[in-house]
Amino acid sequence: MNRVSANDFRKIKKRIASITGSAKPTVDVEERRPGVVTFTGKLDEWSKADLLCHYAGKRKSVRGVVNLIEVNGKSLAYKANDKLISQGREKGLIGKADLVIVGGGVTGCGIARELSKYKLDIILVEKEADVACGASKANNGMIHPGNAVIPHKLMAKLNVEGNALYPKWAEELGFKFDRVGSYVCSYDKNDWYIPRLASIAGKINKVSDMHYVDPDIFMKKEPMVYIKPRRCLYTPTTAFVDGYEVVVALAENAASNGVKFMLESQVVDIDMEDGKIASVVTDKGIIQTKMVINAAGVYADEIAAMADDQFYSIHPRKGTILIFDKNAKGVDTCVNAYPKVRAKNSKGGGMQRTVHGNQLWGPTAEEIVDKEDTSVTKEEIETVFNNMTLINKNMKMSDIITYFAGVRAATYKEDFIIEASEKSQGFIHVAGIQSPGLASAPAIAKMVEGIVKEEYLSIFEKNLEEKEDWNPKRERPLAMEDLTDEEKDKLIKKNPAYGRIICRCESITEGEIVSALHSPLPVLTIDGLKRRTRVTEGRCQGGFCEPKILEIMSRELGKDVTTISKNGHDSFIIKGKIRSREEDNLHA
Repeated sequence: MNRVSANDFRKIKKRIASITGSAKPTVDVEERRPGVVTFTGKLDEWSKADLLCHYAGKRKSVRGVVNLIEVNGKSLAYKANDKLISQGREKGLIGKADLVIVGGGVTGCGIARELSKYKLDIILVEKEADVACGASKANNGMIHPGNAVIPHKLMAKLNVEGNALYPKWAEELGFKFDRVGSYVCSYDKNDWYIPRLASIAGKINKVSDMHYVDPDIFMKKEPMVYIKPRRCLYTPTTAFVDGYEVVVALAENAASNGVKFMLESQVVDIDMEDGKIASVVTDKGIIQTKMVINAAGVYADEIAAMADDQFYSIHPRKGTILIFDKNAKGVDTCVNAYPKVRAKNSKGGGMQRTVHGNQLWGPTAEEIVDKEDTSVTKEEIETVFNNMTLINKNMKMSDIITYFAGVRAATYKEDFIIEASEKSQGFIHVAGIQSPGLASAPAIAKMVEGIVKEEYLSIFEKNLEEKEDWNPKRERPLAMEDLTDEEKDKLIKKNPAYGRIICRCESITEGEIVSALHSPLPVLTIDGLKRRTRVTEGRCQGGFCEPKILEIMSRELGKDVTTISKNGHDSFIIKGKIRSREEDNLHA
């Protein structure tokens, strides 16, 4: 492996002195392994640490950046959880697998589904109570075309390939897919280059069918846009999905094809023997395996450290998104935000219509140190709203029905890392999968499939065998909104539960809820049910329907209502009973 060039190392040390402003800097840099720079020490602001590591990441001879800098007592350094490790080891061996996938987002579930075609015992381990609980549920659902990614990066290649593969995924897995296109606009003489750069990047990345459109035509297409742009680049290959609908579809199909899911289970250590994977330690016990795929999102660097192969740090980047009532009028495609308000290291948020008909604005991009920080402040809401109303004055604050933040898993090279480990046999990195990770997911799964074939041959000295009965199809769950009035009448006569509306905002029926609760992948939480049916996603956000939903879940799952949680762990909805039904009847 090539080492960092002497010239790049001098530049990095010079930048340390510049940022710290001291003759005796409080930060040091080392090349602990070829091509990888590791920063240690202390700084008073996270922005300084982030700026320094990004600078190093841009050096061509630098393969990876590890950030161990401490800022006000916080850092990205991996710290082993001795308590959970001891807990897992005490529980002993709980299973064996040919391969363990860490992470239940679109990347992990996409890989699981792709590999389910082979005769492999696969276990996917996810620390949350459901799949799609990280960035996969907290994004804008955009299947990027590939003209907003810096050319010649792996993410640019996989973005375009993934975009082209999505129609097949949607057809096979039964999720909504809208190829509505997007506009990149410039508004004054200072930002004329924005569409131009997108056009150049798109051509290099081989994005098809991009073309400029007359601003007057754009204004007719998108009459809710307030300011007429000077220049518009249209890309018809831009599409939209519901991120967690995609993940659930992938997971259910993988489960139907034999993949086992360990939910609410956290990987806390990885055992190595002579540089080879031997087992995965979870807080629920030990899984014996020779292969691990690291698709752990913001925790991918920590999982890599457990396998003795950390050569990158994941620096979390938070993005805030606003969702509007379906009655609010906005755009029908996707229109970029006013270019002057874009954040660094971000493609920039915009205005769009989701596949369910809501207007969505965002996301923002803010570098943070806490990987669990999905908070949204009043200032962040106002920032998104005020930035977008620079070009669309139709929307009102009162139209916002919810807001949320997702955390992207970026490395300081700002590119995907998809490769077999050079140090630990059987360990495969699938890290740094930030936007356009959702768009790239089908291509990532294909790329990992190729790596797994090579690793399997190396470890087991035989080729992978395909299953004769692998089924790539997953039927779209029955949804009343997809049916004609005649079809609804027939269904209700057959099963009256489909005639009882539980969620009034989204018109979701009891039949749809019951069907989701008995899907191939267990649904044990309110949020898990929401991700499958859209209950609680409307204007009232569950204010009216949640008690009835709890009652249905309790009945169908055979669980006491006090054991049902919002999103797993200890997020229980009901603390306990005040009085019994007998007491209710007595007081009636």
